[in-house]
Amino acid sequence: MKRPVTLLVNGASLTVRIEPRALLVHVLRDELDLTGTHVGCDTSQCGACTVLIEGRAVKSCTVLGVQAEGQQITTIEGIGTSDALHPLQQGFWEKHGLQCGFCTPGMIMTALDLLAENPQPNEAEIRHAIEGNYCRCTGYQNIVAAIQTAAASMRGATV
Repeated sequence: MKRPVTLLVNGASLTVRIEPRALLVHVLRDELDLTGTHVGCDTSQCGACTVLIEGRAVKSCTVLGVQAEGQQITTIEGIGTSDALHPLQQGFWEKHGLQCGFCTPGMIMTALDLLAENPQPNEAEIRHAIEGNYCRCTGYQNIVAAIQTAAASMRGATV
């Protein structure tokens, strides 16, 4: 039986009727049409579904939609626009940190959490932070470079 749940997504309060067993990733995609959050494995292995909940990176396939009620949720759609990319999005663009793009939203959301905690991470810290996000196309080098570029940009420095 569906029940109403109010979610705070990308700065908006949205009420949806969902099954209590519905995973947050499916609520975001199927009920709210926020398809930037990808379904990769449904077992929390790949990181494609990573969003921020209360500012922390969380794999949304591990959270029930009802558990997220009243919490601030940020998806990839909430951090930039096509006219004004977030520095992480810009970094991925400039440093070719993507190929097929499937893992990119989860990588960016994970990196956003990292940079909030550590604005100047070294390569090892970046690699450690993204180790729960799988990319099947790249060797991760450009992803690391993209995060380093974004970190410098967010600090007002240059790489």
